[in-house]
Amino acid sequence: MNVSSPVPMKIPLLFEKSILEQGDQISKKLHLLSMQRFPPHAKKNLRSFSLAEVATYLGVSQSHLKKLHLEGKGPVPETSTSGRRSYTAEQMLQLRQYLDQYGRSDARMYVPHRRPGEKLQILAVVNFKGGSGKTTTAAHLAQYLALTGHRVLAVDLDPQASLSSLYGFQPELDQTKSLYDSIRYDDDKVPLSEIIKPTNFPGLDIVPANLELQEFEYDTPLAMTDRSSNVGRAFFTRISTALTEVDDRYDVIVIDCPPQLGYLTITALTAATSVLITIHPQMLDVMSMGQFLLMLGNILEPIRAAGAEVNLEWYRYLVTRFEPTDQPQAQMVAFLHTLFGEFILKNQMLKSTAISDAGITKQTLYEVEKNAMTRSTYERAMDALDVVNGEIADLIHEAWGR
Repeated sequence: MNVSSPVPMKIPLLFEKSILEQGDQISKKLHLLSMQRFPPHAKKNLRSFSLAEVATYLGVSQSHLKKLHLEGKGPVPETSTSGRRSYTAEQMLQLRQYLDQYGRSDARMYVPHRRPGEKLQILAVVNFKGGSGKTTTAAHLAQYLALTGHRVLAVDLDPQASLSSLYGFQPELDQTKSLYDSIRYDDDKVPLSEIIKPTNFPGLDIVPANLELQEFEYDTPLAMTDRSSNVGRAFFTRISTALTEVDDRYDVIVIDCPPQLGYLTITALTAATSVLITIHPQMLDVMSMGQFLLMLGNILEPIRAAGAEVNLEWYRYLVTRFEPTDQPQAQMVAFLHTLFGEFILKNQMLKSTAISDAGITKQTLYEVEKNAMTRSTYERAMDALDVVNGEIADLIHEAWGR
């Protein structure tokens, strides 16, 4: 009679240990890729911009820029062997200063910085459901505003740090601080100015994110139950208070909120002067957004009763990842326009492989070289980006009374 061997007992998989190991593997592999592209102490580079791009961002004609160059006025562009001129982003700023000083008296204001009495614009980009293009929208908007002459601070409020990664930071390996260090409740709090980092775009700085941001979600309930202090009950003032220190340094602050309705998002909304809600035009996404709006409204009402001021200059819905040839999506966009009227942006951000392809190399569409992808695909995506961001910039200027 054969006696079968005992079946070895299967050791239960420790989920938390497994995902910690896998998360560490991902971070290390991404760090190696990042090191190959961005060696230690190196800075992320930025391409030059063609004469047509510079003319568009400055609001002048190409012939006017050519004339300036021929007359020896303003910065000297790089000229290719074929005679094509291009300017760096720094040179674009120099051109703005020159045109602002020597341009015609009836010309537009080339340096659109805040004037005395104009309030710092704080724009929160939100969506409760991931995959709506929220971070992509925030990243490109902040860069567009910088390219058009504004002084911009991007704040990554998502512990997953996608915006930071897109801007060339890998917080868990770079050991960068996050906004948490300026809004925490203990004595380790530091001024926001110590956390801000420059980006490769002149005029655009960033407050990176890291996983420690999530601690704010745990610290706040504990601080609220602390009867010896009122700071917890006024948690919603933490971000606005932190931003006060750098108020005079920027024209616009773009906050990429986490895809959840927690204390971080609520605190960002109470600091905001405007809100942009991204929508992917599909039924499940729109249904999810409806629930998000109901939850948000139910939360903000008691917050306002507790003393929070949620006073927005404007808020808008932005349709993202839109495919015009997709009939159900086109019908959904028409439905949203009927439903929200003026509260939905007139322009939509199109779904494009150009943006996703650029993201593979940790670049935005404003950074990637045009010849790195199909020209028609690039230009179609860039046109959509510029009209969407231009519409948002107009709303910012209207808030200033311009």
